[in-house]
Amino acid sequence: MADQNDEKTTQGGAETPTKGFGRLGELTDEQWKKIMERAQADEDAHDASERRAIQQAYQRRLVWVSRDGVEQVLAAPPRNYEAPRISPDARQVAVSVRGEIWLYDLSRETLTQLTHLGNKGDSNRPVWTPDGKRLAFCSNKDGPTNIYWQLADGSGDLERLTTSESTNIPMSFSPDGQTLAFHQLSHYTGMDVYIYDVWMLRFSDRKAQPFLRSKLWAATPQFSPDGRWLAYISDESGRYEVYLQPYPGPGGAVQISQGGGTEPVWNPNGRELFYWSRGFGRKGEMLAVDISTEPSFTAGNPRMIFEAAYLGSTSREVPNYDVSADGQRFLMVKAPS
Repeated sequence: MADQNDEKTTQGGAETPTKGFGRLGELTDEQWKKIMERAQADEDAHDASERRAIQQAYQRRLVWVSRDGVEQVLAAPPRNYEAPRISPDARQVAVSVRGEIWLYDLSRETLTQLTHLGNKGDSNRPVWTPDGKRLAFCSNKDGPTNIYWQLADGSGDLERLTTSESTNIPMSFSPDGQTLAFHQLSHYTGMDVYIYDVWMLRFSDRKAQPFLRSKLWAATPQFSPDGRWLAYISDESGRYEVYLQPYPGPGGAVQISQGGGTEPVWNPNGRELFYWSRGFGRKGEMLAVDISTEPSFTAGNPRMIFEAAYLGSTSREVPNYDVSADGQRFLMVKAPS
């Protein structure tokens, strides 16, 4: 009597079982060959699909986007771009590409690798010094992810700036270049949680000190162009919002975003603060808030600049875009559609 779990289908004239194992011993060599060929074809199709997905992930483009949403694709070749940063002289873009820092020359349209760590570790999240001579970035080349910097012309060796057992990620320099704001990811073993705090590295004595310690999360510190204010994100309200706080103080924090926001970046004129708000699906919104600090501090209501499917930061705490010197264009990362 046949096993009730054995159901049969006919393919190419061959009767093969689709459930159970009762009839496997009855298959002819030709039937086995067809089954194996079909299985190999399925595996090849799956592998090809995976290769296409991986290749697609590395086909991101750098694009300029105007305030009215008009897009201009840069000539930079498709790569797995992340965290682009425009140089102070607006001639180059520093960007992370698969664990190395690269430089894209906007006028010559050339892409040049700056760091060469290879299998020694990764380097990510570049930040220009105000004079444009160096780039700070984070790397795990010597163990924990700490902050290093290197001359932007590629000469000289990497120099380590922080020596912490915790993850340190550089965010912005003060206008005079004497202080580097960064956030530190600390692991509190007793609670088994990870918390971001904002720290400052003073170059006068090369010492790092905490500036904002959060009960939950404070990250992405961004100096204002005049150095008197610090934008950052926190989830103290129960969701990620953008805040402003006087630097170095005194004064408390003021919430700038409404309805959630991450990745703050200043307009170079210091009178606008941009941030990114993730929408449903692939789309997100670029929003702007007018900022006035004289004679007293005031902040306007957020207004949407454009809505589109550009890549925000995968980890929320690192801006995945930058703003042109005139504040009229946004350098975004675009994934293939």
